[in-house]
Amino acid sequence: MKKTATHASPSVDFDLRQLQIFQKVVELGSFSKAGEAVHLAQASVSERIANLEDAVGARLLDRLGRQVSPTKLGELLYKHSLTLLEMKRHASLEIEAFLGITKGTINLGCSTIPGEYILPNLIGRFRREHPSITVSLTIGNSRKIEAWVLEGRYELGIIGSKSSSKTLISHELWRDELVVAVSASHPWAGRKTVSHKELSEAPYISREAGSGTLQTTENYLRSRGIEGTESFHIVARFGTSTAVKEGIKAGLGFSIISYFALDTEIKTGILTPLRVKDLVMFRRFYLIKDRRRTASPLCKAFAEFLLASSNIPEVPKLIR
Repeated sequence: MKKTATHASPSVDFDLRQLQIFQKVVELGSFSKAGEAVHLAQASVSERIANLEDAVGARLLDRLGRQVSPTKLGELLYKHSLTLLEMKRHASLEIEAFLGITKGTINLGCSTIPGEYILPNLIGRFRREHPSITVSLTIGNSRKIEAWVLEGRYELGIIGSKSSSKTLISHELWRDELVVAVSASHPWAGRKTVSHKELSEAPYISREAGSGTLQTTENYLRSRGIEGTESFHIVARFGTSTAVKEGIKAGLGFSIISYFALDTEIKTGILTPLRVKDLVMFRRFYLIKDRRRTASPLCKAFAEFLLASSNIPEVPKLIR
């Protein structure tokens, strides 16, 4: 009697959730950071990775103190995980598009000015049109937002300077002007302009490194052959425009800040805007997306809304 051939089951097995967690550990180099990204406790991440290594039958990660790096086998599995997880993502997006899903959460990373002064109003308008969609907004400086979009943490980002990354698609949204801001009691209050020499000698409140506002200011100054803000008398560095404004109000010094951010203070007479003599500093905000990733239906809907509303709110009335 002819024997029927039998085939052994594959000895290596794993699921997509394990791969997702493994991918984040490799990309972030940390169990704790990966846990934050996938919404699990560090102990749970460690357990999932240990189970994955048991299933594979070999070590996938080298634990180097607080740092984690993939072994050669880990690098091989990571490469395949990118393909498998992207296939899963494409399948999910096609199913959502077919079903016409109109509810869920959009994760958006945004730099300070649009995040604090432009987006809240627009998100309210978007929600009136799409009441079942939630927009989760995280604010950071432009450099961080770029990194988060490239990591896949956010589908969309809005930043305050044009990205140099070829991996990101950029669309212009709004125009703004950067102005010198001083308190109503400052000696410059009431003036229209201030010279670069005066700026370099007065106490200056700077934004932190990575800020789109700071980067745009530096670019404008250097384009005119003027030394950058590091030549100023820096008395403080703050991470948000709100903190900068509070410093100005407290008499700590002047700063160069977005006109959007000053709207309320200018109307109430608390702060006064000036221009640098012979220098007008315009800048634009950009919507960014990773060109390697297929946009979800929710992401597409919100991006289309932002682009259609790119003149809302209107550019503030600039200094005459």
